[in-house]
Amino acid sequence: MTATLGLRPFPFLLALLLLLGGCSALWPGEVDRQTRLASFPTEDLPLESAVTISWSAEMVPFIEAETDRDLAFSLGLVHAHLRGAQLGMLRRLSSGRLSETAGPLTSDIDHALRILDFGRAVDEIWAEMPQETRDWLQAFTHGLNHYQAQQTTPPPEAGLLALSDEPWTPQDLLRIGRMAGTDVNWLAYFALLGARGDPGFMELWQRTLEAGLNGTASFRQNTQTALLSEVLAGESRSGSNTVVVSPERSASGGALLAGDPHLGLFLPNLWLLAGIKSPSYHAVGMMVPGLPFVALGRTPAMAWSGTHMRAAGSDLYDVSGLPEEAFEVEETHIGQRFWFSAKREVRTTPFGPVITDAEMITNGADETLALRWVGHENTDELSAMLRAMRADTPESFREAFAGFGLSPQNMLFADTQGNIGQIMALVLPEREQFPPEDLVLDASDPSTHWQGLLDVRDLPWSLNPPEGFLASANNRPTEDGIKVGYFFSPSERVERLQQILAGQERTSLEDLAALQRDTRSLAAERLAAALLAAIDTLPESSEHEDFLSRLRGWDGDYAAHSPAPVAFELLLYHLLPQINGLGEEAGDDLAEVVNEWNFLVVFLERDLAAMPNAERKAALSRALAAAAEDAEDFETWGDMHRLRASHPLANAPVIGRFFTYGDWPIGGSRETPMKTAHGLTNERHSARYGSQSRFLADMADPDATWAVLFGGQDGWLGSAHFDDQIPLWLEGEYLQLPLTPEGVEAVTVQRQSLEPGR
Repeated sequence: MTATLGLRPFPFLLALLLLLGGCSALWPGEVDRQTRLASFPTEDLPLESAVTISWSAEMVPFIEAETDRDLAFSLGLVHAHLRGAQLGMLRRLSSGRLSETAGPLTSDIDHALRILDFGRAVDEIWAEMPQETRDWLQAFTHGLNHYQAQQTTPPPEAGLLALSDEPWTPQDLLRIGRMAGTDVNWLAYFALLGARGDPGFMELWQRTLEAGLNGTASFRQNTQTALLSEVLAGESRSGSNTVVVSPERSASGGALLAGDPHLGLFLPNLWLLAGIKSPSYHAVGMMVPGLPFVALGRTPAMAWSGTHMRAAGSDLYDVSGLPEEAFEVEETHIGQRFWFSAKREVRTTPFGPVITDAEMITNGADETLALRWVGHENTDELSAMLRAMRADTPESFREAFAGFGLSPQNMLFADTQGNIGQIMALVLPEREQFPPEDLVLDASDPSTHWQGLLDVRDLPWSLNPPEGFLASANNRPTEDGIKVGYFFSPSERVERLQQILAGQERTSLEDLAALQRDTRSLAAERLAAALLAAIDTLPESSEHEDFLSRLRGWDGDYAAHSPAPVAFELLLYHLLPQINGLGEEAGDDLAEVVNEWNFLVVFLERDLAAMPNAERKAALSRALAAAAEDAEDFETWGDMHRLRASHPLANAPVIGRFFTYGDWPIGGSRETPMKTAHGLTNERHSARYGSQSRFLADMADPDATWAVLFGGQDGWLGSAHFDDQIPLWLEGEYLQLPLTPEGVEAVTVQRQSLEPGR
């Protein structure tokens, strides 16, 4: 009773304490590049030889070292300098330690994260890594710790977030990598579990298998479950588009590649740009903070980018019938800022951790459920990516990904010899029955158990297709044979990419840049025409012709200046609850799997046609009247659909307004090539997930590599390079990432020499 009473004023106390402890974050001073780099350590370093870092005007580093170890160490310095606070929060999140920042309000989230246990396999992975990989990761970790130890001024948000200077370990970094590889299918599983046991669940399950899900299934809003969903979806590499073009279809005569990863649209970006060079490695591209490899990039021989496979790397098991000795119980202590530590239990079984011990995960499921996940197995992504950065043929690139498990990727590549191709970089469980008849499997049935694990060597791949291009967009694979999953994105994004590429006799990098900004939805064009045809049969449709005229002739383009998407989205918002029997005022209560775009694409026309004629006409009539009224508030899609540049702290009470840096009208939608995802709404809203960064490479020229981030390179609040790339992103412009010494020299504005200690 006392503890409950004591927590009632907690949000107000928290806001006050955050205000008192976060002044430097709320009002950070402006810092230019020279001032930021003045604090970068350059002398008396534990190096074998001098290392050179050439910094561009946008603070992109190009690091050149005489040994691989020195490169890894210097890379650790750079990651710590550019993204120290972000790394601290990634460590907290991946370890289930959010309450050390936010206090008791997030203890249930920490309990859920500890049950999911991103670190379960990291000790085994570290122990069995090749020595070469261990040396690389240890040197990178040493660089992080050296920077942290010499840093005299903590990041502005360190006090606000209660970040400490605890030393980094390789296991910390491996755990962050596991979190970045979160299985996006979990969000669908967890959303569906709440309906399991309902009379219509099996129909919902079959519909879900038919429609798939887009990997960011919504939870009900304004709940801790919604926050957990944001953490899992926003931090994981769950989306992306990638295309490759053969030299025969390229304007330059070299193979081309374009990739744009999809992540949470917040600052700092979850990528940073860098160039590296040592005896074994020479690459430019995008790196995840804390992970010492180029995940999306280019070497002198090859370029690559991946899209999430949406592979089924997890299964849920009913373990209610297991004997007591099959459950291993551990007590975990959750440190809570401003409060006492909390004690929770974490139970594990041979089928994985018991996730129903965290009610916020499973929405009140009755059974005792365990989660088996590939991420709890010994897979080695770091060694795979280091091998990939040294690959120089399609065959060696494919072989590099042996043992690569997270996140499962459709990896597309192009090389200087003119080859283009696609591999499946993942570890996939072998199952007797797939897809399953039910969401939850019976642990006592041996036929449901994993029979082994497959990897890239067991899976089909594509090399130099006759079409002269390849495109991937989280879509269902078309290859015959092994089934890899069932919760894929709709095919419209990949179809639009293929449509654009097929219509170009010769494709240039400029064409690929335009493709990355394309805002047309083929499915929306079709659905809008179907809705218009149905509405035109209503006698009162002529009364709303001003509204309906917005949709007539619409080609599905969600351009910011277009009025059509407003009308279309408002019709969906008011119509869908009635089709699903939830009533006219369901509103945000529809934020479950039936709100998914996949369901609309597959079932909207079918369900509308299946309604009795009178009910269908009444539903259309009500939706039309309500949508027409709402549309008076929004002239264009950009008036309604916004792109907000903000730090995750923008969601905090009282202080959140200090962490929003801009708000712009934006085009795009859920499944347009320029993805700016949103839910069903009749209000002004911000896209929260989408095309967070862009990458282009022309293999005809070693310096023709370009990239841009939504945000900037530097995670330091107040830095001139915290959000300076946003204007470039909005205008479709890029930064050059050259490979040659001459190219690097041309973009260098400041050079530092890192000197070894005596």
